[in-house]
Amino acid sequence: MTVNDVAEFLSKPRSWVYDNWKREEIPFRRVGQSLRCRPRDLEKWLDQQN
Repeated sequence: MTVNDVAEFLSKPRSWVYDNWKREEIPFRRVGQSLRCRPRDLEKWLDQQN
């Protein structure tokens, strides 16, 4: 998933995702200069949030 996909999935602005992905520990990986996230990793991360 791209940053746009994750933002849409979380119902957050794209800027929020960029500003908070490290602090919130969203499971992104760098692919070249892009951030990508596997859907199953994002769902697992979301299940772990309170």
